[in-house]
Amino acid sequence: MSSTKKLWLGLAALLVVSFSALLWVGSEIHRVMPPIPEQVVTTSGEVVFTRDDIQTGRVVWQSIGGQQLGSIWGHGGYVAPDWTADWLHREAVEILDRWARAEYSAPGYDALGKPEQAALQSRLQDMLRTNTFDEANGTIVIDDDRLAAINNVSAHYQSLFSNDPATRSLREAYAMKEATVADAEHRRQMTAFYWWTSWTAVTQRPGKEISYTNNWPYDPLVGNEPPSNLLMWTVFSVLFLIAGIALLGWHYAVNHERDEDPKLPLTDPLAEVKVTPSMKATAKYFWLVVALFLTQILLGAMTAHYQVEGQDFYGFALSEILPYSLTRTWHTQLAVLWIATAWLGMGLYIGPAISGHEPKYQALGVNVLWVCLIIIVVGSFAGQWFAVMQKLGLANNFWFGHQGWEYVDLGRFWQWFLFLGLGIWLTLVGRCLVPAIRMGGESKSITTLLFLSTVAIGLFYGAGLLWGEHTHLSMVEYWRWWVVHLWVEGFFEVFATAVIAFLFTKLGLIKTTTATIAVLFATIVFMAGGVLGTLHHLYFTGTPTAVIALGASFSALEVVPLAYVGFEAYHTFKLGKSTPWMQRYKWPILFFVAVAFWNLVGAGLFGFLINPPLPLYYMQGLNLTPLHGHTALFGVYGMLGIGLMLFCLRGMKPQAIWPEAPLRTAFWSLNIGLSGMALFTLLPLGILQVNAAMNHGYWFARSAEFMQQPIVDMLVWMRVPGDTLFSVGALALAWFVLRLWIAPKSVPVPVDGATESAR
Repeated sequence: MSSTKKLWLGLAALLVVSFSALLWVGSEIHRVMPPIPEQVVTTSGEVVFTRDDIQTGRVVWQSIGGQQLGSIWGHGGYVAPDWTADWLHREAVEILDRWARAEYSAPGYDALGKPEQAALQSRLQDMLRTNTFDEANGTIVIDDDRLAAINNVSAHYQSLFSNDPATRSLREAYAMKEATVADAEHRRQMTAFYWWTSWTAVTQRPGKEISYTNNWPYDPLVGNEPPSNLLMWTVFSVLFLIAGIALLGWHYAVNHERDEDPKLPLTDPLAEVKVTPSMKATAKYFWLVVALFLTQILLGAMTAHYQVEGQDFYGFALSEILPYSLTRTWHTQLAVLWIATAWLGMGLYIGPAISGHEPKYQALGVNVLWVCLIIIVVGSFAGQWFAVMQKLGLANNFWFGHQGWEYVDLGRFWQWFLFLGLGIWLTLVGRCLVPAIRMGGESKSITTLLFLSTVAIGLFYGAGLLWGEHTHLSMVEYWRWWVVHLWVEGFFEVFATAVIAFLFTKLGLIKTTTATIAVLFATIVFMAGGVLGTLHHLYFTGTPTAVIALGASFSALEVVPLAYVGFEAYHTFKLGKSTPWMQRYKWPILFFVAVAFWNLVGAGLFGFLINPPLPLYYMQGLNLTPLHGHTALFGVYGMLGIGLMLFCLRGMKPQAIWPEAPLRTAFWSLNIGLSGMALFTLLPLGILQVNAAMNHGYWFARSAEFMQQPIVDMLVWMRVPGDTLFSVGALALAWFVLRLWIAPKSVPVPVDGATESAR
């Protein structure tokens, strides 16, 4: 049996086992997820909340931006509090103060001596952690002291989400617009949802000594401390990481000793590829990429500035038109959309280039899909604006407004539209690749892997359609991370790996047989950790301990293939200097080298910083999360999208002279600007928050008291130089693309090795 066939069988077996385990975990989550009561009642029979209150309250929360305005269970935005942690701590303090006044005639709990505090704290923990849910009649029973505390916290929240002058300063600190929730009854119902999330965070599972969220968030006042198994599985994750990198290093050393650099062709092989009408039509995709990228940066600047001024943008009351939750929604959504558009354009360009076949009406299909993308962006953004501004109504929010789930905020109608658009893309690319697969040849395995990754990209977005408006929060999180992790970070990665392998083999830089084995091996190594590594996002979302065990073990392996990428980076850079005509591809290859760097730093170093269970227990939802998010999402996938785009542009404009200045400015400004954002703001702010969380509790690290300190303001302002430099890089890239169509300069493509290449 050939090495290639063995690798294909190994990949197939790995995917079957991994997805079987992932689906089994999903069934376990559904079995043990926190119950939603039919009623919350007092011991005297008074109804506090109903199931409808909790469910409707969640819809209200989603309509105002959901995870884009603060967070629930640690997932979401970073300026407003985590509402789960905030409610839990406020309720606890209300109960303790009530007892201190009633039993010790003290002004509050903080005025008591340590023995009295210890006694009340022990009593509080018995009250809050005891599970009073009656499965038979679906009720949760609370006493009158807890009811009084709930009413006080609820009143605070109802004031906060209105336009009450008493809480205006807090709204500014949280970057909330006035009258965030316009309807008074909706405000009351939303507090029911917030209370339920806090109840799941402190109430012990039946027969267990940990809460439904594995004792997250950390708050020693209520007895929420990290379970011992978090330490155990964190140790195992480190051991898995060390073992995985060691095995990969051994494999690389053994198998690359015999590698020989291929004999390079005298001329550029890609220059001989005939650019078909459909390939030319993909140019508009890259124009769209640039437009969406620039818009995303502008929205990012607005979103970051809200952390300083709260409701204003340099004195202008921007929150009345574009509130924080909306600018953050569009900023995060555009990050996925422009990167995905770059990759979709690359797929449409590379299909005919691989097969040499232009199917009938292919160019028409490419143009129709581009129009669909425009409609999806404009339509979904308009719906989200009407939702956040409370002009759409709850009945229409799920389908046409704001779903409230970070990165998958689109209304369900627009989700279906995008899913169908991906189906069109899959059809257009597939009808080009299938003939190439049928023809066979040395590149068959690479082309097949490219086609299968295209199928996965087209179909796996469908995981975002598997929850409904009232699906349990734990199950929504489970399926949401199928989209965010598996779709974006998984199959797009395989697609890019196969595309780069094809390009390098076509250029003659790598032997086809070597590239085939390398790309299959890299895919196996990546998917070994990538599929079950999805679970590291679900440690504290009402899931069983099996999620922690599997997630910790396999998410550690996600870093392993990044080391492999690092091994290849320098070799790739050397290939870019190996022959004069390779200067035509200098900048695409440099962007690929940047991808390798940010893979190691952003996805690897900063990713593993927060992935193990025990660190994540303290760090989830703090600024170390966007540290990983920015450096991995843009540093890896954004840089890769730009590199792929530049390859396509070189093919479309083979005779164009590429001016060095804008590309050099773009490359270094984007990389240095991203580094500045990470090192001068996100990293130090995240470290300060972790220290605050460990010393005082998670609620404090997300509180206005902490986030409004002068040092935090200073760190936020320190983003300006890096962000400015980053913006300059984006503008330089846009100028470069524009110049290729407006007054371009060109020279003949070289026809032999002695001719100076077009640069």
